[in-house]
Amino acid sequence: MIPPDFTEVFFNKDIQNKYERGEILIMMKIFPAAVLAAAALFLTGCGGDDAENQAAEEMPTRVKAIKVLSTNAPLTLSYSGQVVDRDEMKVQSKVSGSVIEKYVKGGQDVSEGQVLFKIDDRQYRAAVLQAEANLAKSRTSLSKERIDLQRDEELWASHAISEQTLVNQRATVESQESEVAANEALLQKAQADLADTFVYAPMSGRLGIDDVPVGTLSTAGSTALATIGEVDPVFVQFAVSEQEYLRISRGGLNSGESGAGYPPLKISLKLADGSSYPFPGEFAEYDRTMGNETGTLTIRTIFQNPEGLLVPGMYARVEIDGLKIPNAMLVPERALQQLLGETMVIVAEGNKSVVKKITLGEKIGSYYIVKDGLKPDDLVIVEGLTMLRDGMPLEVTEVTAKDMDFSFTPSEKVFDVGTGNK
Repeated sequence: MIPPDFTEVFFNKDIQNKYERGEILIMMKIFPAAVLAAAALFLTGCGGDDAENQAAEEMPTRVKAIKVLSTNAPLTLSYSGQVVDRDEMKVQSKVSGSVIEKYVKGGQDVSEGQVLFKIDDRQYRAAVLQAEANLAKSRTSLSKERIDLQRDEELWASHAISEQTLVNQRATVESQESEVAANEALLQKAQADLADTFVYAPMSGRLGIDDVPVGTLSTAGSTALATIGEVDPVFVQFAVSEQEYLRISRGGLNSGESGAGYPPLKISLKLADGSSYPFPGEFAEYDRTMGNETGTLTIRTIFQNPEGLLVPGMYARVEIDGLKIPNAMLVPERALQQLLGETMVIVAEGNKSVVKKITLGEKIGSYYIVKDGLKPDDLVIVEGLTMLRDGMPLEVTEVTAKDMDFSFTPSEKVFDVGTGNK
């Protein structure tokens, strides 16, 4: 047994220095067993931590794991879209002149055929009067030439004039008839120009606020007096990649009764404030070509807008439901770990942890689709991942999606970024 004061001597620095110089070699001869015991005690103290760590590593870590889900996964596609007019037209006058009357104001709803503007009609009234006078003059001349023709026919019958004189008179009557027809056409044009001094709404819709004021000089077919667009229904336009277009098309494409090949999918709209638009949408139009620069295809969906809530230019999120990914493998989002740009999960195999690198696909609710890296019967650890490494012993508790509150439905919580409140 080591004397009580010997341990203090052994660990004293001065004694150790003398020991190294051989000055206290005799001490080891006198107390050999004590020296060896002290050394053993010293070494035991130094290695205690390693032993404890080794013992801790041999104890299994308690974790919860869930089996990889293999199913026909429901897929929701989401796109940023923009509301556009179904039809939009620039209102232009058919005749030139100054705007002298304005019967509407910007932003007003109008009906097809409603009077919007009045163009100064003084020159057009004068043109009508002139055309009427020219027509009356030509008709008078025609009456005179017809009387002369009738007389010449009687004279020619009695051989009082030559046949050539009769032929010439007939030609004069035909020429005068043509002149009357031309003047009638000129009168109709003048009357139409006069009527066109009133500018009517070409369609039902809502006026923009870019309408011109009274006094504006309007050039026929050039000056835009106002812009009008249909607000019910409206289009919501968005772009999809080539792969997504094929997925949408193959997800349930049928011709329907109309023969238009649009997929029978559920289309909904999320507004900028996070609220859901109450009316469902339908596929309306596909662009005929992919964009050369963007590599995307433009699609238009149509939504009823009876309350005018959707305004052209507004941004909204289009969500397309009803697609299925057959035989998809899914893992919960909380099982994923990121390291240096790689995605990994830890799998329980034979009560040992195994790290596997995976390739992810689309996110569906609480899950991600796994394209590569897992087998359908793998047990993925979803709880107890802290400090877990490859090859560690495990005490596994298998859980279900219901136990962990996993679902295919995304969270409906809205976060206030400005305040940080939920």
